[in-house]
Amino acid sequence: MIEFKLFFALISYYFVMFATPGPNNAMLTASGIKFGFRKTLPHLVGIPFGHVIQITLVCFGLGSLFQRYPLIQFYLKWLCFVYLLYLGWKIIGSFSNNEKEAGRPLKFYEAALFQFVNPKAWIVALTAATAFFPSEENFIIATSFVAITAPFICFPSICLWAIFGSSIKLIIGNTKIKKIIEYLLAILLIITAVIIVID
Repeated sequence: MIEFKLFFALISYYFVMFATPGPNNAMLTASGIKFGFRKTLPHLVGIPFGHVIQITLVCFGLGSLFQRYPLIQFYLKWLCFVYLLYLGWKIIGSFSNNEKEAGRPLKFYEAALFQFVNPKAWIVALTAATAFFPSEENFIIATSFVAITAPFICFPSICLWAIFGSSIKLIIGNTKIKKIIEYLLAILLIITAVIIVID
């Protein structure tokens, strides 16, 4: 039987990892500002869905692939770096084009697939599958425990960032303030991208 202290430890770990700044949360804030909370929902649902698949795959042995071929992580970091730079560039000038409906929020499947190039998501999956995997349990039960707990913590945690973004959208009407927020978010994405590469 899975002990409560292990369950509590896993919940605490997931909350810290999902609620703290990272590529997903930076993207959700930007999407919340530009498109609002409702239109960001497919993005919000796609992230935990991608995490469940990722964690399950790691439990089934994909984690050993990273240990055997560390270059995979190196290339994933650079892929994520390039994608975040691209998003930062797309943010500049985008909020002032709200009337023209420039761009679109990430779709469900795009958000799910992004987890596979997101180094922070791989760290979450690898740590959860090693540090919190109840090895004395039946393999399927243990994998389900680690994987299925994730979306219940992930979804409300990341919703905070989309709500934060959509709240800013309601407050800002001034073009100058929009410009400042655009540049701040773009800079934050670039900083996140750089941290991912040098980490």
